[in-house]
Amino acid sequence: MSNFQSPREVNVNSRRAHFPHQLQIATRWSDFDMLRHLNNVQYYRFFETVILHYLTSIGADLLRDPIIPFAVETSCNFKHPIPADTVAIEAALRITRLGNSSVQYEIGLFEKQRIPPSALGKFVHVYIDRTTEKPTAIPPALRSGLEKIRVGE
Repeated sequence: MSNFQSPREVNVNSRRAHFPHQLQIATRWSDFDMLRHLNNVQYYRFFETVILHYLTSIGADLLRDPIIPFAVETSCNFKHPIPADTVAIEAALRITRLGNSSVQYEIGLFEKQRIPPSALGKFVHVYIDRTTEKPTAIPPALRSGLEKIRVGE
């Protein structure tokens, strides 16, 4: 596991307290692979879960809104494997860039007893008109909710 970073190599700004929105997500037996750790595809499922949870909590109706988010970029930096006996993880969310039609999220996945994150993710949405599929400005009400978890910039 030489690709994983030790806790000393994790930036101090990636601690739980630096993520304004946090969501506990239960793991399932099927989330783990034969190596007895969380399968890599599940990290992305958790990223999407915390983002969509936040968007709906600030009023987004992803099934009906005329302007919707479209994923254009994702990445995951694995820091420490999440072992098979983990019953839940804490997904922590912040926004690091908020443009006219795009938003960049950063996500930390934390195990209950570990201080540094087990993984750090990046997820970029571009907002598009549902009918034309052309980029469009983020609606003001949604932008206001996104601003609440924006850091830096």
